[in-house]
Amino acid sequence: MSLQGRTAIVTGAAQGIGRAIAECLAQAGADIAVADLDPGRSVETVESVEKLGRKSLNIKVNVADANETKAMVEQVLEAWGKVDILVNNAGITRDGLLLRMKEEDWNLVLQINLNGTFNCTKAVLQPMTKQRYGRIVNIASIVGVIGNAGQANYSASKAAVIGFTKTVGREYASRNVTVNAVAPGFIDTAMTHGLPADVKETLLKQIPLGRLGVPTDIAAAVRFLVSEDAAYITGHVLHVNGGMLMV
Repeated sequence: MSLQGRTAIVTGAAQGIGRAIAECLAQAGADIAVADLDPGRSVETVESVEKLGRKSLNIKVNVADANETKAMVEQVLEAWGKVDILVNNAGITRDGLLLRMKEEDWNLVLQINLNGTFNCTKAVLQPMTKQRYGRIVNIASIVGVIGNAGQANYSASKAAVIGFTKTVGREYASRNVTVNAVAPGFIDTAMTHGLPADVKETLLKQIPLGRLGVPTDIAAAVRFLVSEDAAYITGHVLHVNGGMLMV
């Protein structure tokens, strides 16, 4: 699954799953644009990519802002001349039961998780279709398929990302641009560290493999989908959840 000579943009790459994806793609040979709202937090990811012998860019971007995502892609094109891979990983949660959910929390989650995926994808499609090559992977979620109490906004955004993935995959397959999604289950990151012990115990009972996932589990799935080994796969949702959901 060599990615030698490929260039990749990974959003939300400063930490957690995004950082693991950036490092995994770099290990496979890709140069990485590390895109995040806080470039100060991205420094360690950039350094890690460069220690692997790959080139890296540290790009500040608010994915909810279409102008910023366009500028991000232009910066990569200016530096490297092409964009081969986009991983839409940037995402947030603002949990709460629906009756208590503030409108601004609903809107913010949709703006980052869904609109951000739209903005970044639209920004890379022109150069990808022109070069007749592209690999786009959107990070969805198990809760976009099964739902989760207290996460109406997050679940809705991730379900929408799945529908978006299938549609864009249909639209651009003829240009050799594949569009797929990875739907993580519950992964051991900062998002899950705050869960009470009893909640974690209940979760583990629902996972046949008996553990939370780790960021590298997701990164390996992304690496496969952007490789030539997955050249005949598009519009697919790859579930990586330890067996919690089997479809």
